[in-house]
Amino acid sequence: MNIDLTGKIALVTGASGGIGRAAALALAANGAAVAVNYLNSRGTAKQVAAEIAQNGGKAAALQADVTKVEEAQRLVRSAEEELGGSIDILVNNAGHLVQRLPNEEMTEELYNKVMDVNMKSTVFVSKAVIPGMKAKGAGQIVNLTSLAAHNGGGPGASIYAASKAAILTYTKGLAKELASCGIRVNAVSPGFIGQTAFHSTFTPEAAQKATIAGIPLGRAGTPEDVAGVILFLVSDLSAYLTGETIEVNGGMFMR
Repeated sequence: MNIDLTGKIALVTGASGGIGRAAALALAANGAAVAVNYLNSRGTAKQVAAEIAQNGGKAAALQADVTKVEEAQRLVRSAEEELGGSIDILVNNAGHLVQRLPNEEMTEELYNKVMDVNMKSTVFVSKAVIPGMKAKGAGQIVNLTSLAAHNGGGPGASIYAASKAAILTYTKGLAKELASCGIRVNAVSPGFIGQTAFHSTFTPEAAQKATIAGIPLGRAGTPEDVAGVILFLVSDLSAYLTGETIEVNGGMFMR
């Protein structure tokens, strides 16, 4: 079986770099028209859209702060207008640790930022695409959770880990809600993924090396490793999967 997304319209949040960029390129390479969402990285998002166009695909770079309900709704409307139809595939990739901070120093402001960018964005972008998917009687939603959802994350990441655990559970509940409508909802749980701003920003080099040394497959993951699993989950190859979380971690965590 081949993966053919021709005629499908995809929206990837947080798609200007890292896993989001890799997912957008993979979806486009297999035929989907892709809305490349970004918050501040306009230049890099446009580069992603341009790369898709250069390879014969169709894409639009669309700015929106998906932590805000009104902007999440606007993003979906803009994607539909730019790409000529309702969303078939949603990849809820937008997310952030924001800052490492022990719980005893946690502020309400930081708590809200972390929960909003991870959990709230997932809920309300999903809400915005569901009516169009229901009208078609089909759709795929893929949520990005994390290995932190299972192990509590690294130092100062308890709220981030909790937000990612919430996404994992939300995926199961939403899958039950939407199964009868022909909409599948699954999650991808990355472990240590290199070539992203996440670890270069939040994880010291020595800690990165120590983590990689403990990975059974002997290397850090890549954004493309995660994108391949996303591609599988939105294709007919996974037609009988919903409510599942696939771990992409090189053997760091095995359920």
